[in-house]
Amino acid sequence: MSDAAQPTAAEVRAAAEAVKAALDRHLAAVERRSGEDDPAVYEAFNELAAAAEEYDELLYDRYDEVTPFEIPGTEDSLPPYTGPEEPNALSVLIRRDYAVVEPQRLLAQAQRVADVEADSDLGDGAAAAVGTIGSSVHAALGVLFGEYEPDEIASRHKEFGLEEGDSTLWVTASDEPAEPGEWLDAPFDQADPQRVVCRFDVSSVFDDELDGDLADDGPDAVAGATEDELEPT
Repeated sequence: MSDAAQPTAAEVRAAAEAVKAALDRHLAAVERRSGEDDPAVYEAFNELAAAAEEYDELLYDRYDEVTPFEIPGTEDSLPPYTGPEEPNALSVLIRRDYAVVEPQRLLAQAQRVADVEADSDLGDGAAAAVGTIGSSVHAALGVLFGEYEPDEIASRHKEFGLEEGDSTLWVTASDEPAEPGEWLDAPFDQADPQRVVCRFDVSSVFDDELDGDLADDGPDAVAGATEDELEPT
């Protein structure tokens, strides 16, 4: 950036004063909050984030310095919560991604499960499973996920020849419980981000960001992201 385009010292100072004012407004909103999802607190948070980002940019442009803290950007956060203040029901939406990195291990584990079921005389279904697994990863996945709970698959994924990818868990609020069978044809179509009470994300991208921060800022850098990130609304 050329000297002519650089912000003035007065502009940087004004941006710093704006951050101080936004901090005061945010604290006041928190102290006066009317509930866990008070829109005034959300608005004050966004104003503080915008003021801090502006100050950080001007400080860097003028003095080639950065702030030692990071406020999450509002573009990547959840939208304002519009669900019921006192939910009568909730839904837990979970997605976990895996890569099949050792197909033979996956097939062997599934075959062992099918063999045990067949030896236990559990019926024609088990016998059919033994006969159909062969080299079919599709059939093996059906056997394993039919035998084990998803949480056990997650904790033992390496035993099954799987490699973890990203995962996310959303807790969404509802006015009333769904009717039996109501959403089974399209279980995720009605996921409304504005009704998400909280979400929990795991991704290697957080590791990459952390490694980048340490590489750029040195061993004394303050981490701005973690692998496991809870994002309340």
